[in-house]
Amino acid sequence: MKRSRLLVGGMTCAACARRIERQLLKIDGVDKVSVNFANARADVTHAGAVSEDALQATIERIGFAVIDERSRQAAEAKLATQLRRKLILAAILTVPVVVVSMFPLLNAATTAWIAFLASTPVVLFCGRDFHIKAWKNARLRTTTMDTLVSIGSLVAWAWSSAVFATGLVAPEAPLAGAALYFETSAMIITLILLGKQLESRAKRRTGEAVRKLATLGAKTAFLEDGREIDRDAIEVGMRFVVRPGEKIATDGVVVAGRASLDTSLLTGEPVPVDVDVGDEVIGATINTNGSLTVEATRVGRDSALAQIVELVDEAQGSSAEVQRLADRISAYFVPAALAIALLTLATWLLTTGNIDAALTASVAVLIIACPCALGLATPLAILVGTGRGASLGILIKGGEILEDTRAIDTVVLDKTGTVTEGRMHVSEVLSVGAVDASLLRAAATLEARSEHPIARAIAAAHPERGEVTDFENQAGVGVQGLVDGREVRVGKAALFDALPPDLERRALDAEAQGATVVFAGSRACAGLAFALTDRIQPSAKRAVEALHELGLEVILLTGDQRRSAESVGKAIGVDRVIAEVLPAQKEATIRALQADGRRVAMVGDGINDAPALARADVGIAIGTGTDIAIEASDLTIVSGSCLAIADAIALARRTLSTIRGNLFWAFAYNCAAIPLAAFGALDPMIAAAAMATSSLFVVTNSLRLRGFRSYRELS
Repeated sequence: MKRSRLLVGGMTCAACARRIERQLLKIDGVDKVSVNFANARADVTHAGAVSEDALQATIERIGFAVIDERSRQAAEAKLATQLRRKLILAAILTVPVVVVSMFPLLNAATTAWIAFLASTPVVLFCGRDFHIKAWKNARLRTTTMDTLVSIGSLVAWAWSSAVFATGLVAPEAPLAGAALYFETSAMIITLILLGKQLESRAKRRTGEAVRKLATLGAKTAFLEDGREIDRDAIEVGMRFVVRPGEKIATDGVVVAGRASLDTSLLTGEPVPVDVDVGDEVIGATINTNGSLTVEATRVGRDSALAQIVELVDEAQGSSAEVQRLADRISAYFVPAALAIALLTLATWLLTTGNIDAALTASVAVLIIACPCALGLATPLAILVGTGRGASLGILIKGGEILEDTRAIDTVVLDKTGTVTEGRMHVSEVLSVGAVDASLLRAAATLEARSEHPIARAIAAAHPERGEVTDFENQAGVGVQGLVDGREVRVGKAALFDALPPDLERRALDAEAQGATVVFAGSRACAGLAFALTDRIQPSAKRAVEALHELGLEVILLTGDQRRSAESVGKAIGVDRVIAEVLPAQKEATIRALQADGRRVAMVGDGINDAPALARADVGIAIGTGTDIAIEASDLTIVSGSCLAIADAIALARRTLSTIRGNLFWAFAYNCAAIPLAAFGALDPMIAAAAMATSSLFVVTNSLRLRGFRSYRELS
């Protein structure tokens, strides 16, 4: 199967999106179609034999345009300009129509001429797009919002024109004395255009986060030889220099230099990150001081920034289950509105015989029933919510993920690399009496020959080196050798014939506090010990508190020894600690929690966390971890901050709450207003204004998500 993405121009409501979906699904070989009204995009999964030209031809045949990605902004700007010009013209012509109709300062004939001449171009020219699309819909035996607007405005204008013409030709005819609705027809088009103009401006703001992300990267890079090249020309393996104040052109590894990087644009973290030789760096982050030489490791679409933009873009094109329910309801909404309008017209004529009142009520029903707000309710909230998440370094993979977070009651945290920094360091050197400096130097020298993470931590803590001979590595136990002719061993207690009682006691105390202890000395007796710890993230304790504030139980799940895990769990305040579990047991633990009726979110960063992340109801990957963990997750935290976990859950809940609020008011508006219109209590002009206002409410309510304050910002 192949996937094609097409940008569609000309959609005016969710019904348009559904019509495109139905037509594309009729093509042989098309498997799945998702058309998003809010971001004007069609994602089509199809067999390789189906060409994009065939997809485009189908879309254009039913009255829509396919916009080229490269010219999208120009096309959107052109459409916005055309809309603005039509709105201005409609407003200029509508004002005199309303004035002479509402305030009859002139004689009836003059008033009628002004109303007819001014309203006609508004209805037929400014409203031309509505009529064309309504006609195309009718030919395909379908209806959309354009159908309601077109019929409502044309009926009011055609009736008034007939009354006006009859008055000119046969002044004594009964029809000649009927009421005119020129101001209603013109006002309907003008108010709808105004609503669409305001809606268009607001929708453009919803995509700012992703557009901002896409433009974050540096445009050029300076190679080691001083040449300046375009960012897109960088290839894997090339080395480029990053001076203070410059952006890193693409992902890579530092091969020379030391600096502090501002990663806040990507991660939402305000604290600079120090990097040195061997550290990985992400494109678009800013070098605040120092000079770096970076070797490119990922370029173009493979870079972290490009993948983030792609993930956010895909999430914004997805739909939640609540939206699919709304789509199913609104599929029948427009036909139902047309039926109610006809029923209203017939009922008024049969019960009162008053054609003026019947026409007014039926037109009001048509206008008030336009389902714009319903179509915008979900996609706009997802657009804004996922965009705000991207600016905070939180990637939400789809609208359905937002719903899954609603029922989450348990958060399971991996320890290493999630709650802790994932790097061991020497927190204390234990000895009986004064530390033997020569033994310390010899131990660091031996450990420098090993690749084990603990060995690297000991070697990094004590940089002085001696000369090593007869080096031997005993897997799982330790290392030994001659350092400057002195026999030295570093490792577990089993390497030594004896441990001084005081040193052994101090080692046991350190282990009780969660440290890993490594001894050093001669074969006969250990002379000192290193207490190594994996630092707890500064934000971990506050993160657990924030999760508790959200009403969640927090469990620490790790393969580490129980004593160390319980020490960490106590320090950060989790509810339970589950330790000494293998990767398969982590997944089994998640299943067991789910079997108990829990809805579980799993947070992890490593390959060993991937099965549990995939099993959980919501998988949250720490972006500093492995690609496998990120692929298996539903939410990704670009930064390594634990507090971002609470931000992600809170933002997802807030976005879903906004969607539900939008849908409630969209449905409530239609349910309350249609009966009022049918009973003649709602003027068509008021109905048009109310319809535009309901759409603006949904847009404005969605845009409030841009002001979401994260726990990190509030801390």
